[in-house]
Amino acid sequence: MNLADLAWPELGERRLLAVPLGAVEQHGPHLPYTVDTEIAVELCRRLGQARPEVVVAPALPYGSSGEHAGFPGTLSIGQEATELVVTELVRSADAFAGVLLVSAHGGNAFPLHRAVKRLRYEGRNVRAWSPDGPADDSHAGRLETSVMLALRPESVRTQRFEAGNTAPLPELIGRLRSEGVRGVSPNGVLGDPRGASAEAGRAALSRWTEALLDVAATLARDGIMEQSVHETPVTKR
Repeated sequence: MNLADLAWPELGERRLLAVPLGAVEQHGPHLPYTVDTEIAVELCRRLGQARPEVVVAPALPYGSSGEHAGFPGTLSIGQEATELVVTELVRSADAFAGVLLVSAHGGNAFPLHRAVKRLRYEGRNVRAWSPDGPADDSHAGRLETSVMLALRPESVRTQRFEAGNTAPLPELIGRLRSEGVRGVSPNGVLGDPRGASAEAGRAALSRWTEALLDVAATLARDGIMEQSVHETPVTKR
């Protein structure tokens, strides 16, 4: 069920609200700016299909992407604005039994962590969840490229596949904080898209969907829970 398809008398009983959170940022020379938003939207769509009590909100397509500022076209609202927007959005959603924030952008992790912590302190039933991935394939590499080949293959410039920096993210943190992604990877890739496939992308989406369904079930069953956003040490503006 999509909020965009409903009028208010049709909302009915108190339901869970899923909110896709994304970003508009460079994803290497071969992927579009909207990768993170598209993945979050797809995961929420699958969640809504599997759980009829879940209403899927329109996506918030902007997030905290300051680490990608060295690449033209990246649009970021920064950490403070992301935290404020999420906080006020969830505060406004008291008509729902709970809110599940589905973020496919690692740069949103810190502001989401802070927002969820405050909202839960206020007594609201909210949880944040993000898809996982290998530390040496964290941005525009094989995983994200495979997912986009599964979701929207026409958006993937396969002729531009090239490796970026394949060092594990923890090894790059210091330079990422001081230099941004451009400083550690001139082409904007943290990983290597070569070898990506739609089949691998579909498998990742299925695995993430199963994990998301578990989180939604817990949200519905237990109410207030420990929030689960994985902190990233990457400095975001």
